[in-house]
Amino acid sequence: MHLYNAWLPPPVAEETKREKEAFAGVVKSVKESYNPDDPESVYSTLKWVSVIDLFVKAKSELSMEDVSDIVEVGLQLFQISENKLYAQVRWGSILVKLLNKYRKKLSLKIQWRPLYNILTHTHFTRNTGPEGWRLRQRHFETVTSLVRSCRRFFPPGSASEIWSEFRSLLENPWHNASFEGAGFVRLFLPTNFDNQDFFHHEWIKICLDHWGSMPNCQFWNSQWASITARVIKSYNFIDWEGFLPDLFNIYLNMFEVPVANGSGSYPFSIDVPGNTRFLFANRTVTPSKAIAKSIVYLLKSGGSAQRQFEKLANLLEQYYHPSNGGRWTYSLERFLFHLVNIFQKRLQHEQLIKDIDEQSGLFMTQSDRISFVNTVLKLLDRGQYSKNDQLSETVAAATSILSYVEPSLVLPFLASRFHMALETMTATHQLKTAVTSIAFAGRSLFFSSLSALPMDSTNVSGLNSYADLLMISLSNALLGMDANDPPKTLATMQLLGSLFSNMSTVDDNINEGSLIPSLHFSEWLDEFFCRLFSLLQHLEPSSVLNEGVSSPSSSGTFLVEDGPYYFCMLEILLGRLSDSLYKQALKKISKFVTTNILPGAIAEVGLLCCACVHSNPQEAVLQLIKPMLESVISSLKATPTTGFGCSANSNASSSKKEKATISPALETAIGYQLKVLSVAISYAGPALLHYREQFKEVIFSAFDSTSWKINGAGDHVLRSLLGSLVHYYPIDQYKCVMHHPFSASLENWIDTKDFSIDKPVIGPKWHVPVEDEIKFANELLKLHFESALDDLLTICQSKIHSDPGDEKDHLKVTLLRVDSSLQGVLSCLPDFSPSSENGMVKEASFSPFLIAGATGSRVGSSELRQKAANVIHETCKYLLKEKSDDSILLLLLIRVIDTLGNYGSSEYEEWSNHRQAWKLESTAIIEPPINFIVSSHSEGKRRPRWALIDKAYMHNTWRSSQSSFHLSRMNGNMSPSDQVTHLMDDLLCLSLHGYETVRRLAAKSILKMMKRWPSTISKCVLTLAEKFRNPSLPENVVLGSCAVLSSQTVLKRLTTDRKALSSFLLGILYSSHNESQKAQKAITELFVKYNIHFAGLSRSIFGGPSQADGTDFAGLVAEIGSMSFETSNLHWRYNLMANRVLLLLAMASRNDPNVPAKVLSEIAGHFLKNLKSQLPQSRLLAISALNTLLKESPHKISAENRVHGQGSLQADPKSSLEEALSSIFQEEGFFSDTLNSLSHVHIITDMDTGSSRGHYGSSSLQSFADKSITRFYFDFSASWPRTPSWISLFGSDTFYSNFARIFKRLIQECGMPVLLALKNALEEFVDAKERSKQCVAAEAFAGVLHSDVLGVSEAWDSWMMVQLQNIIHSPSVESIPEWAASIRYAATGKGKSGTRAPLLRHKVIDCLMKPLPQIVATSVVAKRYTFLSAILIEVSPVGMPESEILVHYNLLDELLSNMSHSSAQVREAIGVALSVLCSNLRLCASFGNAHSDESGASNADITPARSWDRYLVKRASELVTKIQNVSASEALEIPKEKLSENGMSSDHSKDDIKWMETLFHFIISSLKSGRSSVLLDVLVELLYPVISLQETSNKDLSNLAKAAFELLKWRVTREPHLRKAVSIILSLANDPNWRTRSATLTFLRSFMYRHDFILSNMDKQHIWQAVEKLLIDSQLEVREHAAAVLAGLMKGGDKDLVEDFRRRAYEQAAALIKKRKHRSTVSALPVASVHGSILALAACVLSVPYDMPSWLPEHVTLLARFVSEPSPLKSTVTKAIAEFRRTHADTWNVHKDSFTEEQLEVLADTSSSSSYFA
Repeated sequence: MHLYNAWLPPPVAEETKREKEAFAGVVKSVKESYNPDDPESVYSTLKWVSVIDLFVKAKSELSMEDVSDIVEVGLQLFQISENKLYAQVRWGSILVKLLNKYRKKLSLKIQWRPLYNILTHTHFTRNTGPEGWRLRQRHFETVTSLVRSCRRFFPPGSASEIWSEFRSLLENPWHNASFEGAGFVRLFLPTNFDNQDFFHHEWIKICLDHWGSMPNCQFWNSQWASITARVIKSYNFIDWEGFLPDLFNIYLNMFEVPVANGSGSYPFSIDVPGNTRFLFANRTVTPSKAIAKSIVYLLKSGGSAQRQFEKLANLLEQYYHPSNGGRWTYSLERFLFHLVNIFQKRLQHEQLIKDIDEQSGLFMTQSDRISFVNTVLKLLDRGQYSKNDQLSETVAAATSILSYVEPSLVLPFLASRFHMALETMTATHQLKTAVTSIAFAGRSLFFSSLSALPMDSTNVSGLNSYADLLMISLSNALLGMDANDPPKTLATMQLLGSLFSNMSTVDDNINEGSLIPSLHFSEWLDEFFCRLFSLLQHLEPSSVLNEGVSSPSSSGTFLVEDGPYYFCMLEILLGRLSDSLYKQALKKISKFVTTNILPGAIAEVGLLCCACVHSNPQEAVLQLIKPMLESVISSLKATPTTGFGCSANSNASSSKKEKATISPALETAIGYQLKVLSVAISYAGPALLHYREQFKEVIFSAFDSTSWKINGAGDHVLRSLLGSLVHYYPIDQYKCVMHHPFSASLENWIDTKDFSIDKPVIGPKWHVPVEDEIKFANELLKLHFESALDDLLTICQSKIHSDPGDEKDHLKVTLLRVDSSLQGVLSCLPDFSPSSENGMVKEASFSPFLIAGATGSRVGSSELRQKAANVIHETCKYLLKEKSDDSILLLLLIRVIDTLGNYGSSEYEEWSNHRQAWKLESTAIIEPPINFIVSSHSEGKRRPRWALIDKAYMHNTWRSSQSSFHLSRMNGNMSPSDQVTHLMDDLLCLSLHGYETVRRLAAKSILKMMKRWPSTISKCVLTLAEKFRNPSLPENVVLGSCAVLSSQTVLKRLTTDRKALSSFLLGILYSSHNESQKAQKAITELFVKYNIHFAGLSRSIFGGPSQADGTDFAGLVAEIGSMSFETSNLHWRYNLMANRVLLLLAMASRNDPNVPAKVLSEIAGHFLKNLKSQLPQSRLLAISALNTLLKESPHKISAENRVHGQGSLQADPKSSLEEALSSIFQEEGFFSDTLNSLSHVHIITDMDTGSSRGHYGSSSLQSFADKSITRFYFDFSASWPRTPSWISLFGSDTFYSNFARIFKRLIQECGMPVLLALKNALEEFVDAKERSKQCVAAEAFAGVLHSDVLGVSEAWDSWMMVQLQNIIHSPSVESIPEWAASIRYAATGKGKSGTRAPLLRHKVIDCLMKPLPQIVATSVVAKRYTFLSAILIEVSPVGMPESEILVHYNLLDELLSNMSHSSAQVREAIGVALSVLCSNLRLCASFGNAHSDESGASNADITPARSWDRYLVKRASELVTKIQNVSASEALEIPKEKLSENGMSSDHSKDDIKWMETLFHFIISSLKSGRSSVLLDVLVELLYPVISLQETSNKDLSNLAKAAFELLKWRVTREPHLRKAVSIILSLANDPNWRTRSATLTFLRSFMYRHDFILSNMDKQHIWQAVEKLLIDSQLEVREHAAAVLAGLMKGGDKDLVEDFRRRAYEQAAALIKKRKHRSTVSALPVASVHGSILALAACVLSVPYDMPSWLPEHVTLLARFVSEPSPLKSTVTKAIAEFRRTHADTWNVHKDSFTEEQLEVLADTSSSSSYFA
């Protein structure tokens, strides 16, 4: 049994034992209501889903057979309800809950294939159903989480099946199918015990290769990181040692941080298509969790993972520092969080299985733990005072968890940080963080002080034990309470709460076992209350007190609003005090409360009293409540009365004309006292019975007062009093009853998982009302509920007031009395008994459903509730007639109706508001499952007993709200009682009221009722929808109806109820005559919401006309169809809505046998006509519609038929839509009209915005609501192009693939006649001048070329080829992007991964390969290359046929010979085309198409094309020197004549530069397109020209070189190319040109960081030597740059190299100082070498910006001694020391202790500025 259920109030706990059999009954009912042969029976099982969910949430004990039964039935239901997305969402989500909760106990085998089929069928095929995108999104989330839960149950062999299924998608990494492939592998691949044989070394190698094939793409990285993390965690038999450097290098590069002043994000991240990103939900951030998981599980004793992890932490730690925050802070914070969290889980797991098997190799030993904690401490140290709140909070939580693992490391760190924060005066925000850290680690500090862990006294002065630290923090907590600094005050409250939760009692007698020996608690307590009272007196209320009934018992200040720390701390403190101390506290509080009136702090003072009363009711009631009651009674006696407090008839007649008023001061004082009283008595219970007469009097006088404020306060008292009498609530919750075995002065905390009935933990004591309390409560109800109801009836029936003002006041007070009585007893007043078809239901005993729960003991009777409902019904009629403009009365009335009708909903609200409260989840009161301080480990987290009681109390509240909620659903023949129906009618009237506040409250309430009684929904829909048709409808009625109708509850009902559906749709469509704009907007929004949540229609709707209602489906379609023609004079938006509804109905009924085929073909024809509609929106809708309706395509040539030649086709199958459509498009001029009207959709703006693809045109055309109507569904199939686009050259095109797809589908549906009809229109539009017409022509042409129907090849030969040639040769420029996209569409491969070529692709390629005529414009040349690269991107290199390879080589020849083309535009096009060509060839070769080389070898001469890589590299290195020489000679300005004498040199050099530019375009394009992984060897060789040509006289060339340089900095190069790269960089470091040397240094910083884990030690040494050599370079800029690079390298470099360099730098500089004493020798040294030594020292100093290692003081001082050197040297010294001072300023007062006096003097000399006259 779960702890919370065992701890329920005794009467409820008894009941819960029957839940087991109740659940068995539910399982039985589900099985009965589901029939495997009839898929529609799924709908009848849905009502049980929420019931099963209740049993899970209620943590009931269920028998495992029942659970596994329901899981199996659920899985079957899930699989048979294909296309019923809503049913799948409901069943899927409950299955996920069950599988996750019982995963360890279930033994199932689940097949993966059906799940995959559901996923692809719904989300990855062209035929998307009509469902709204919200539902689709939920469906996808449900299915994916279901797959995740089922993975552990996949049978043996699934892993290899899944891998082989998706492996083929990953072959071509430049196709979007590869993203899907990776997503699917991540989702499906199981890592359970059954599939462990599948994972081995080879597989991991393949995995890493795939991972590397797409550089810098976060989506790709997170898929693979998550796969490897799961494998690492699940299988510890795999040896990862060999892969570690590679893995850690990948992890390092996944954090997008700025390296060496670079940018902090990938410069060329590969664009993952939107729908893939949306489906495999991954926010594009670093997958921190997967990285952390891998690292923690890779750690093994004796492995190298720990070393690698330390290195990673060294490199990343600087980005945690507060001054280095940025976009990356979030992913680093998550990384830290998951590291600690997963580490804790791993330790916990190892401790639990330790007893079973002690495998030494895999367990973490103590030394492993220490080194892990040490590494993480570095990150904690940096991030502790971060400006990012989330990071500092995470650091505090992490510190707390680790302090239980290695207290000897963590706690001293914590203590020293706390002291530093206390000492610093400047950074006040540090104090809050430091206090929070102590609060979180409070418990481990107590443990450590008791277990006498030695405290390392060196690092903190004056502290000799943890107990002292606790004492200091307690005394500082008193200073922390400050009304002007809320965050600090709240942190202090949290600290107190945390510390006192640990102590078993707070007592003054000092004995051995006390926790904080040197603290006198009575003095501390006095001081504490003084501080607290002054804090309360200075509080500023956060908002002006809002008047009216609905104002809460107060509106609190930050103490109450910003979290429950305050109340919690008081409860704990007062609960733990010993008797003597409690009395001392009570005296002080009582004195304070009775002498002060603080209207600004009502809630705070009230809670203070409440905590006192809760801790010891008898004492506190005497000292606190009694005096309060007496003073209130005496104040109230002096106030004027109305006589409305008791009965109606007494003195109504003699009501005085003039009203006596009450002074504002007195009013405020009484209001304050009453409200404080009301909060204070919440938990007083039986102690109040002695004062029952006083209470009656107070409440009576309060309602009798003339002031509305006092009436309101009286309402609070009555409510509280009733609650504290009849409700169940825990008492003695905060007393300590369980002592820790380790020391009696500590409280033992409880772990819920460890709970079982046999070893009971002392449960809470509950307040169960005694007889007297119930008697008193009934008496109060009689006085203020029954009599108030009688008054109401009297007022309404026999108008007793002549003065309307009096009447209003009397009504107000009377309603208020009814309301507060109901709010007080809540669900203790029994519910209406429901009626059923056959008379009254006897007793609900035969219902199988049972959830135990009760708020308190029963009072009153259900007759009383019925009487109230009848009276309120009368009152409502009266008010609507007489006082319909009085909002206060109406709002009160609605609240009363809500409480009457929605039994249990107030409890639900209380529970859901309380659920957000942190106090149970704060780290301060959680002891992690692993505790190495006292070596006690548990299964789950341990919490203090009071927190768990609190949870049990909330659990009871929740149960009581649910206990009777679902009864009506379970039993078909139960219907709501008449009273409920009356109340609903009243609410319906109120929800159409003129005031918005009234409407809103009424709508909220009526929806709750409809949810509980689903049978009432249709009636409500019919009433509201009928209203829409009335032309003279006031605006408020429309707004009110829309608010109710747009709720999910109503929209769900429309899927199964035909009558409601048709009246809803027709109602909306007939409402067009409404004038008001607000009403129109509301209707549009309602319609859009209906679309978004559209869940399909159930079968029952499509049947013929039933007897009950005369509408049949075809009739409905006809009626709506008639409205959707343009002739019907409707406003265009309504025309659009009608069209939209038509489409929804068509799609929902597509597969249903009851719907005649004629209906569908008519609808399709209707949309085809709409393509040439005058209304732009209707055109757009028609496009979406045709895309979904045309899908049979009988004329398409299938892949098998191609083989037999085309003649073998038998008689053509006809499409069902063909006849209807062909008659339409064969009308004269149909297509030219259509093309014309479609061209208006293309809005060509002057400055084309980039990514307008997919959204039709720019938004200037449509408002948001219209857009959502036309674009209503998430267009999954619009994910063309299927390959990543990166080429800027294409420009931004307005090519809409949807349009192209319509033409393609039309041709496939109706064959060649369409082509003939299209031909003339197309020819006319291709030659048109306007760009928008060209766009449409391009789309239509693309559709035709891609259609693959019979006879299209003949058409190509006869007219299309000529058209294409015209397009290529036409000189117009602006429509190039559209035509390029068009050709790309036509060449797109068929099939999932695009491997099958369309019929005409090779013909198009041949046409483009024909050489151009001799003289053409350069734009045409560029256009042809653009078209060619567009086609080649779409060619799938995997298994290219021989002919395509040949084309590649021919084109390559042509491109290489044209690289020096004169036009820049053409050069860019050639560079792009080259990158596509070469990468295609490379990838093709890697799949073993070796014959591509043999055929080359047979030609005698090897053309440059066959060995293009060697040719490019060789030619580039030759030209670099030439270009550099030309630049140099231009710089020297050689006279012009000389140059022209020696031949063509100037022209040649121009050609060389052009050739180089083309090469750079090739590099940039290769990197941006993500194709660089197959071209790495070439790119590495080309580093040389890129770095050499950063600065030349030719600006264009240098800009291109810089662009390539930025991209190459981010590229990670793996072996075997890495060594080559290092040698090239080293040679460049010795380049004679100093600018090249400087550029090399810039490159080196990034290069070293990116490759830190995979560079060999040799290479690293060589690089260090090269950089050191540059310290003494002849050029000043290079020397300074080298020093900056060295400082960076030392931050994360290898320890040995760094220490060696530091030692040498110090020795050399010291030697220089010695020599300087002999002046002569120093001046003889060259400046460069002296400067080099100084720079080396400066680099050492700057490499540790925030720390003070032991060697630093000497280095700084030595550096300072060089301050008197001449100019360039001196400025280096002063700059370095100024930087050192700046970064150490925060902590200088601690750090300066590391220096000696003499050293400080030397430092001081440098900072004084030198005088002019020195």
